[in-house]
Amino acid sequence: MDTAKLALEDGSVFTGRAFGARGEVDGEVVFNTSMTGYQEILTDPSYHGQIVAMTYPEIGNYGVNAEDAESGQPWVRGFVIRELSSRVSNFRAHESLESYLEKSRIIGLAGIDTRALVRLIRVQGALKGILSTTDLDDGSLVDKARKSPGMLGRDLAREVMPRETAVWEPGLMRDFIFDSSGKDRVARADKAADARRPHVVALDYGMKWNIPRHLIDIGCRVTVVPGSASADEILEHQPDGLFLSNGPGDPGPLTEETETIKTLIRKAADARGVPIFGICLGHQLLGQAFGADTFKLKFGHRGANHPVRNEASGRVEITTQNHGFAVDPSTLPADVVASHVNLNDQTLEGLRHTRLPVFGVQYHPEASAGPHDSQYLFAEFRAAMG
Repeated sequence: MDTAKLALEDGSVFTGRAFGARGEVDGEVVFNTSMTGYQEILTDPSYHGQIVAMTYPEIGNYGVNAEDAESGQPWVRGFVIRELSSRVSNFRAHESLESYLEKSRIIGLAGIDTRALVRLIRVQGALKGILSTTDLDDGSLVDKARKSPGMLGRDLAREVMPRETAVWEPGLMRDFIFDSSGKDRVARADKAADARRPHVVALDYGMKWNIPRHLIDIGCRVTVVPGSASADEILEHQPDGLFLSNGPGDPGPLTEETETIKTLIRKAADARGVPIFGICLGHQLLGQAFGADTFKLKFGHRGANHPVRNEASGRVEITTQNHGFAVDPSTLPADVVASHVNLNDQTLEGLRHTRLPVFGVQYHPEASAGPHDSQYLFAEFRAAMG
């Protein structure tokens, strides 16, 4: 097996075995604490621009299948693990992780001390890095890492968002949808029932596919538009609800998108009151539209085990997260309140307008893969549409 090296801007170099593709890439090096769901992580567009290290020691044991993808391709810049499983054992598997990464031209690094890497990131923060199978000179790689662009100030969402508007069809239940009550299933062939469903327009900044699947299954029709669409273009679809998706990178450069959301919030204040629901980057853009500031976290939140407290109920949810930026709660206006708080570091995990049907959460209630504590937020969005 070929040698691969991961070099960081602080001068650290990790040497291991290459798997997947060969070559050289730069990216922000981050870690994810999930025990399962590596395929969902690989295909989450929010990881665009990042080299992801998994903390769970063995990866690849259940292979890869077509059904678990969260987008049309992997978006990570590179993938770092402790041990690559030598055997794939799952009846749903279509191929091995190694062959999947090779076909997708994603470089993998195995056999390093991922605990040491994660500890380094936790102490120093997310670091710029170079992953290479071609240049194995430590000094050269460290120099390249220091000169790489990093994440701050980069508009990465524009590189992953779709270019065309599309109607989303499949849901989690595949052949059925829920009716308007959210209780009974009806066949998709029932066009009359389909027409009665509320229409959600989803602004796609790099959306995971499990989000529109959930919206379909709670009884909505879904039209997906590029996140760069103007307010007029969005409102031409006559939405009953607006959804702001997840996506990669720094929300700060997305000034046009923020202005569009400001306009949509003003529309939400009219007599019709179109509800708005944002997730992850969509939540951050909502915060900016309300006038709040966003900032870069030291090493971000990435994993499927983050505790979040619902401030209204006091209930603690175990959540799936993937973000490196957050909204500063001290800069929220008086009519926007913190609805959820991260119990690990007390950062803002949710916001809600006190008068308008506008809310967002920093984490991923569609939870692919798991847990499912926060799916009630989709039901709240559905109820807000009437």
